Amino acid sequence: MASTGQDASARKTPSGKESVASIDEKHAQEATQESTAAAERRLVRKLDARLLPVLTILYLLSFLDRSNIGNAKLDGLTTDLKMDQAGYLNALTMYFLGYVLFEIPSNIVLKRLTPRLWLPTIMVVWGIVSTLMGLVHNYAGLMAVRFFLGATEAGLFPGVVYYLSCWYKRKEQHFRISIFFSAASLAGAFGGVLAYGIGKMAGVGHKSGWSWIFIIEGLFTIVFAALSYALVYNYPDTATFLNPEEKALLHERLRNDNDALSGEVFEWRHVRKAFEDTTVWVYCFCFVGCSLPLYTLSLFLPTIISDLGYAAAEAQLLTVPPYFVATVLTFAAAYGSYFISRRAPFIIAGAVLAIIGYIILIASDVTGVQYFATFLCAGGIYPATAITLSWPANNVSGQLKRAVACALQISVGNGLGAIVGTQLYRYGPRFYLGHGFAIGYLCLVIVAASLNWYLLARRNAEKEQLEGSGASITSAEDEEKEKQSRLLLGDAHPSWKFQV
Repeated sequence: MASTGQDASARKTPSGKESVASIDEKHAQEATQESTAAAERRLVRKLDARLLPVLTILYLLSFLDRSNIGNAKLDGLTTDLKMDQAGYLNALTMYFLGYVLFEIPSNIVLKRLTPRLWLPTIMVVWGIVSTLMGLVHNYAGLMAVRFFLGATEAGLFPGVVYYLSCWYKRKEQHFRISIFFSAASLAGAFGGVLAYGIGKMAGVGHKSGWSWIFIIEGLFTIVFAALSYALVYNYPDTATFLNPEEKALLHERLRNDNDALSGEVFEWRHVRKAFEDTTVWVYCFCFVGCSLPLYTLSLFLPTIISDLGYAAAEAQLLTVPPYFVATVLTFAAAYGSYFISRRAPFIIAGAVLAIIGYIILIASDVTGVQYFATFLCAGGIYPATAITLSWPANNVSGQLKRAVACALQISVGNGLGAIVGTQLYRYGPRFYLGHGFAIGYLCLVIVAASLNWYLLARRNAEKEQLEGSGASITSAEDEEKEKQSRLLLGDAHPSWKFQV
């Protein structure tokens, strides 16, 4: 200790001021920190460029292939297949039955295989199924194809949410997941434009316009899926686009931030942890509230706009502006949430905005006012859903527990939200029942987000007390014990702080 004191005093001049050597050392440390920060920024930009574009396109095509049935309806799907409104709603429901059943199994398979193998493969399969929707000739065939479309698409979103959590720091994941989810609103915008153009192919090959919507969009999915085998990477340890220095930096920045490099092996006890965590179920109910308005809007917006008095072709194009606004607001909310490190307030604000939109749809009979209300609905639902779906990826630790939590959230959400919603929009043109349920479910979003805000804040306060009373790390052996403790306890460890 004496030598330490001598070293400290040697750094000062007789007048008590810092020596030139001490100042130079500080400048050197600051320069090193700035250099490391600059290297991290370059690394994150490289990760964004390599990972986000292909994943976002995957989800855009996924959402397009599941929601284009709403556009196909305007081009004569129900007329050609001799379906009434109840039959059409059953076809929508059948998709979500397949989706819910295969959500968690798909994420478990992803954990046991690799993203490069699993994600493009399920995309090839759902592209084939989507193409086959353009070849069906009766109601039974459409029902079967919709079920298998849901089953094959089930693994993409929760799989990618888990996948991104293995590449980015926790504070960086939320914004990236929101960018990925913004493809849903982009799909709505593209879907309207594509349906307008493809619908003009009616009669080509003796097929209706709605058939070509499914065939062309499905074939494009298959082509992109085949290319994506070379574009999807596995995990940081095997990333071929990173040089050794970048890999070392990536490992260093992830090591103390999350469990991405823990090397966790598959054990069923990790699966059980997700089902035993109260906050995981609150995440689920938060998405339950988002799911019903999200999917009913994406599936029925063309019909809602058409029922305002517009022709089918006009209605296809008029779906584009609300989705464009929703995309912009999704980016803005994601950035704002990232900037202030808060999740719940933005979810609640999005739900409130959407509720206002649905109230206007119910209360007003003026065409222009109702059309404006669709902007509020889309502009509130999509940002709230994006942040809701990124929340467990930020907060759940333990790789398999997180993978199961993300899948469980979407399974429960779609099971209690989307499936219910697809049966409600049967009494047009004002759809009072559907819009009323959407308002009720959005109120559930506000309650669930507020409850989780409280629960997570309370857990953080408890952790701070435990951390303050814990023993300090004084040796390499203590550090290793602390590391093993973090892996064992996951998000229950005192050092793991939740994003509220």
